Amino acid sequence: MNAEERMLFMKRENREKGKRANGSRQNPRLNDRYGEERDIRKRGNRRYEKKEDGRSETGRMDPVHDDCDEGYIEGKRPVLEALKSGRTVEKLLIARGSREGSIREIYSRAREAKIVIQEVDRKHLDEISGSGAHQGVLAFVTPYQYVEVEDILSRAEEKGEAPFLIVLDEIMDPHNLGAILRTAECCGAHGVILPKRRSVGMTPVAMKASAGAAEYLSVAKVPNLVHTLEDLKQRGIWIAGAATEGVEYTAQDLTGPIALVIGSEGKGIGRLIREKCDFLVRIPLRGRIESLNASVAAGVLMYEVVRQRG
Repeated sequence: MNAEERMLFMKRENREKGKRANGSRQNPRLNDRYGEERDIRKRGNRRYEKKEDGRSETGRMDPVHDDCDEGYIEGKRPVLEALKSGRTVEKLLIARGSREGSIREIYSRAREAKIVIQEVDRKHLDEISGSGAHQGVLAFVTPYQYVEVEDILSRAEEKGEAPFLIVLDEIMDPHNLGAILRTAECCGAHGVILPKRRSVGMTPVAMKASAGAAEYLSVAKVPNLVHTLEDLKQRGIWIAGAATEGVEYTAQDLTGPIALVIGSEGKGIGRLIREKCDFLVRIPLRGRIESLNASVAAGVLMYEVVRQRG
C-alpha cells in the first residue's frame, strides 16, 4: 500500500468513526505587574512525565487527538512554502488542467526537485482532502517534525533574543491553530508549545490555515503542560496567561523572557495552568459580545509583546 492508498484508507476509516475535533470558543483577557526581572537559572535536565494512568492534569481520561492526517498538506500557499523550505515531498498531486498562477511555480519547483508529479481529477483530491479546500494541489510529505522545548529555547539563545513562546491550552480547532502559527511566525516568536492530549495537531487543515508559516516555526508537543510551565519558570521565563480577570494587557510589562498562554475559547485556561501563571492579562471588550476568537486574542497579545520590545 503506497502513501496515497494509505491516506485514502485512513480517511475512510476516520469518516466511519466520525472523529472530528471541534474547537470551543474562548474569552482571553488578562493581569498583574512584575517590576523585577526573574533571575535566569541554570538549565536543568528535567524530564517531562505523564501520569501512568494516562490522565491529564485535571484528572480526566483524555482522548488522544488523531494525527494520522499529518502525512500530507494541501492548498497552494502551504505546498509552495513546503517546497521552498526544503521539506521532503514524496509526491505531488495537481488537479488536471491546473497550471495558472502559483500552481505554475509549484509545478516548476517540484520538477526541479525531481518530485513525482501526478495530474488527477479534482474528485480524487476531494477524497483525500480533509477540508475540501485543496485549491487543486496536494502534496504527500514526511510527517511534521515536532521539536523539543529545549530546541525552541536554543533558537532564541542563538539569535541573542529573550525567549518568546506561545503556549496553547486545549486548542482543538485546526483553523485557530493555523492562524496562531501564522501570527506567531510573523511577529518573530521562537516557537509554539502544544499538549499531546486534548489538542489539535499539525493536521493538513492547520497547515493550510497557517499559510505556510508552519514550515518555518518550531512546534513542540509535551505530555504535561503544568510540568513544562514549571520548567520554563525555573529557566527565568515569565508565564503570562490570557484570562477574563487581570490588568489590561497594555499595562503589563511584557518585555522580558515570556511565554503567552492561550486557552480554549469555551473554557479558557485550565485551573492548574492558571495557577502556574505569574500574571494574567485581559483584552478590553467594549461591545456586547463576551469574547474574541482565540487566534484573534493571541494575535493582539503577541503584537503587544512586539510593540513593547520595540
